[in-house]
Amino acid sequence: MPDSPALEISGLVKRYGSRAVVDGIDLVAQPGQVTAVLGSNGAGKTTTIECCEGLREPDAGTVRVLGLDPLTDARTLRPRVGVMLQDGGLPTGVKAREMLAHVARMYADPRDLGELSERLGLDAFGGTTVRRLSGGQRQRLALAAAVVGKPDLVFLDEPSAGMDPQSRHAVWDLVRELRAEGVAVVLTTHLMDEAEDLADHVVVIDHGAVIARGSVASLVAGSQDRTLRVATTPGLPVDALGAALHLTVTESSAGEYTVTGPVSPTTVATLTAWLAERDALVTRLTVGRRTLEDVFLDLTGRSLR
Repeated sequence: MPDSPALEISGLVKRYGSRAVVDGIDLVAQPGQVTAVLGSNGAGKTTTIECCEGLREPDAGTVRVLGLDPLTDARTLRPRVGVMLQDGGLPTGVKAREMLAHVARMYADPRDLGELSERLGLDAFGGTTVRRLSGGQRQRLALAAAVVGKPDLVFLDEPSAGMDPQSRHAVWDLVRELRAEGVAVVLTTHLMDEAEDLADHVVVIDHGAVIARGSVASLVAGSQDRTLRVATTPGLPVDALGAALHLTVTESSAGEYTVTGPVSPTTVATLTAWLAERDALVTRLTVGRRTLEDVFLDLTGRSLR
């Protein structure tokens, strides 16, 4: 049915031993929308998607893909669902062009291979065996294989990982085209700008459970706080700076600091004066709204896992 969800997950549980890596997840993805599933490494998002793809069997709950069970109805679903895995799934000994042509022959009405190859720049390495492709080239080939059959639902796992900016934008354009065609796109990514640019709906998973969901606009609009980013001397005492500003300060990378909270002109003046006292030269300073990355870090924490 056109108004029915393309993907519906209810109370999904998946355990490894005594540990529930997916613990009661509910998720819905609609046709003609991009649903981004976000989570830190080990949060449970990959296991969730693998249950949807029929690669793992849930321990509890239900998964319906296009109204069907991905395990018992796998044969019916196979022509209607595209799957792009971040790693693996491609035969390494064949040439890229031959592999894509072989996959296309499995479908009754595949996409035009010439047009798809041109869109994703596959012609440049079509005669190269898969094992010799770069990471970004493999990703483009895997994406082409996932969409060549004109699926109703496509799962994309880190679709632009390892790609240069030109390739990334070509992939994003193709995802937008799929959405315009009415395809349901379920996207897992660690690139917050990718999710922010493409997603109609965002689901954040942490420790096997959904901790936030909604549109990008609704998630970033939950606070009037602004974010101040400054590039200067690395290794400054962020606790001391935070105390001076009465705000939270983090060093996201060497010399890149983020101040989050009710940022005001006084905040900026205090910051620059504090840095000047320590002979720390500011090379870049920006103030802007909270981004999806800020929301994600607030929800899941900033410590490494």
